[in-house]
Amino acid sequence: MSATELHWFKSSYSDSNEPGDCVEIAPTPTTIHVRDSKNTTGSHLGFTPRAWADFISYASGS
Repeated sequence: MSATELHWFKSSYSDSNEPGDCVEIAPTPTTIHVRDSKNTTGSHLGFTPRAWADFISYASGS
């Protein structure tokens, strides 16, 4: 699946005071895609759902 076919949305934890300072994610059943909202045509990272859940847990301090 190409980046243009994914359904991207901004992270709820992104700083809303800076409109260009956000990350966007596009979840699929096997991969969580992450990109910089300031560079939507650039590269993006892909994580397994488990790796993404581990990252979110770590980032939230849980």
